[in-house]
Amino acid sequence: MSAKLYLIIPEIILVVGAVLVTVLGLSRAKALRDAVPGATVGLIILAFLSVFAVTTDERLAAAGLLMPGLVVYGKSLILLVSASLVLLGVGLVDRRLERAIGSGQVAFDPIRVQRGEHHAFLLLSIAGACLLCNAPDFIWAFLAVELVSLPTYIVVASSKSSRKAQEAAVKYFFLGALSSAVLLYGIALLYGATGTVELEPMRQALAAQAASGGISTLAIVGGVLAILGLCYKISAVPMHFYAPDVYEGAATPVTAFLAFIPKAAGFLALILVLDVFGWSGHSFTRGDDLYIIERGLPQPITALLWMIAVLTMTLGNIGALLQKNVKRMLAYSSVAHSGYMMIGLIAGPAGIDGVSGINATLFYLLSYAIMNVATFGPLASLERNGEEIETFDDIAGLRQRHPWMAASLAIGAGSLIGLPPLLGFWAKLYIFMAGLEAGQWHLVLVAAINSGISVWYYLRLINDPLVAQPTARSETVTNGPSIWPRAAAIVTAGLLIVAPLMLGRLVSAANGVTRGEATTAVAAPPTETVVSDASR
Repeated sequence: MSAKLYLIIPEIILVVGAVLVTVLGLSRAKALRDAVPGATVGLIILAFLSVFAVTTDERLAAAGLLMPGLVVYGKSLILLVSASLVLLGVGLVDRRLERAIGSGQVAFDPIRVQRGEHHAFLLLSIAGACLLCNAPDFIWAFLAVELVSLPTYIVVASSKSSRKAQEAAVKYFFLGALSSAVLLYGIALLYGATGTVELEPMRQALAAQAASGGISTLAIVGGVLAILGLCYKISAVPMHFYAPDVYEGAATPVTAFLAFIPKAAGFLALILVLDVFGWSGHSFTRGDDLYIIERGLPQPITALLWMIAVLTMTLGNIGALLQKNVKRMLAYSSVAHSGYMMIGLIAGPAGIDGVSGINATLFYLLSYAIMNVATFGPLASLERNGEEIETFDDIAGLRQRHPWMAASLAIGAGSLIGLPPLLGFWAKLYIFMAGLEAGQWHLVLVAAINSGISVWYYLRLINDPLVAQPTARSETVTNGPSIWPRAAAIVTAGLLIVAPLMLGRLVSAANGVTRGEATTAVAAPPTETVVSDASR
């Protein structure tokens, strides 16, 4: 069995699991249908364990990956967070239909049940995100990105029986199709400029072009289009317009899923695209000497990333200030956080003793995932007259009847602000340090100002549940049908408090992604500078 086949065993488990949960969801036995969410979480955990069982240094080397460190870290992050995201939807899919079947009002019809298909689509989307972590070429990466997105179009449309959900799915689909076309055209131009779609040979070809007079215009245009296409996945300007409508239209557990899985896939794909062009500050050791490859991103790409980061942070925070719907506000918040994470992409890998921007982005992605579940968890676990809660009036005075959910929402919002000592504070600090290390202090200043702007609307998420008086709407808010969404919210809120105690291990795990990888950039460096021990 080839190394590449071994490395995709976790994804094979997820795809086979998608078939399994589909069959379970079509069963006439209610006990089997009820087992679908638990089976889905169990399959995700099995895939997570298999990552460590099948990933070895020898197989990573044989697979010829551009960034082999992404395999373990990226897949582990995606799978662990996915398990908690699945828990948010337990008991919500087919709830009314199951109640009608149980009371004898309607007969069981396998065509009408959706629980199996819903969880199967989630597993397929998760598998696509994991496949990105060991993509050896752009064809693989493009198909993985599409596997992330295509199931989510269906999940959004079927998550709620309302015209709003169907409208959101249509917007999501058409803008997604546009972004896929832009991404694919960019990949085609990169192929035309380098003669290959394999990531490592493409990086060497672009390094050779940079050494012999500059990277070709065709390659730069291809890179720009690829970046713009991937901006859709991370809800970044100018491809962010769909986010508020889709977040509001989809069911809350699906919204939480969209807020992380496509974003994680988009940032992983962006890291691969930018690593093909190369960052400044790649360094490695050979014997007692430190070698530094003096090569950076092409200026047009750096300028594009700079503009996207600034506009994404600013428009996201300003848009969030104007919202009265909690889910729409969190949609704009998600846009803003994509802007913060792009600081790390611009910074790129730093020196051996410096703060790596890529590692900072990955650590921020981990922190954002936990904050995402802690914030959306209370919204998914509570309801009002059988409908989900989504306005500020619904959560006012939540502390009186649902104190744990009020606390979880407040802790999640506080971490999104970056209040110390919560995990979100350390994530922002780490990524700001990476920006300063790379000399991007103007960008860090813009991010700091935007963080100040975000305090206003995040404080409302803290004030309304904990301090405000209950409203007529919030007095009728009750617990949902399952305890698992509440459990996921409480556990992740606790992690935001406890995780900083393990900060060293979390940061070290992110640092392992790029550590030692710069040696692969030695193939055709434009220049090579040797720094002696005395000058270190």
